[in-house]
Amino acid sequence: MNPLTDPGPHLFWITSRAAGNLALVLSSLSVGLGLLMATRELKHRGPDLRVVHETLSLVTIVALGVHGISLIGDRFMHPTLANVLVPFSWSYKSGWVSAGIIAGWAMVLLGPTYYVRRRIGAARWRSLHRLVAVAWIAGVVHALGMGTDAGQTWFLVMTSTVVGPAALLLVARWLKPPAPKTRVAPAPHTGVAVAGAAGGASGGTGASSTHPSRRRSAGR
Repeated sequence: MNPLTDPGPHLFWITSRAAGNLALVLSSLSVGLGLLMATRELKHRGPDLRVVHETLSLVTIVALGVHGISLIGDRFMHPTLANVLVPFSWSYKSGWVSAGIIAGWAMVLLGPTYYVRRRIGAARWRSLHRLVAVAWIAGVVHALGMGTDAGQTWFLVMTSTVVGPAALLLVARWLKPPAPKTRVAPAPHTGVAVAGAAGGASGGTGASSTHPSRRRSAGR
């Protein structure tokens, strides 16, 4: 077999490239679908796409794991485990590689927070979940700056097809003015209600709550 076409020596490199491209596509679809679900057109309307969104997120995490771990077996690059897990630990294109590592860790850590949103609270979960979009942007930057296929026409077409719609939805979300906060008027309180509550808390009316010694003094 021709050594130039034999995939054997480059199997890990090819696997890493394929998994990285797959992660880019899946994460773009996941982010785009999540943003689309939050729009007024689909929010609380139409089919429930949460299962599809969750599945895309989980498969993205798996693809990211394969993308990083398979690279360790490459005979040409010879990266260590620390090189693919720790940002700025590899001198080879350190900036681009580190952007991918940071994006990968953010995806892995922030994606599953959906399953603990009740424990951490809905507001805190939404704040954390918004950072997924930032991680996705870092992943796209990594793919365009570091990827072997970044200069290929097919890669640019594929990237623009999946990244473009998600990016437009993200920009529209960021430019959307915040919804005005509505104030809830407090319930009115009257003196009778307060006095009645105080009397009930002390066990009855004001006369019945008077100390017995005071009643005897009053009768003298």
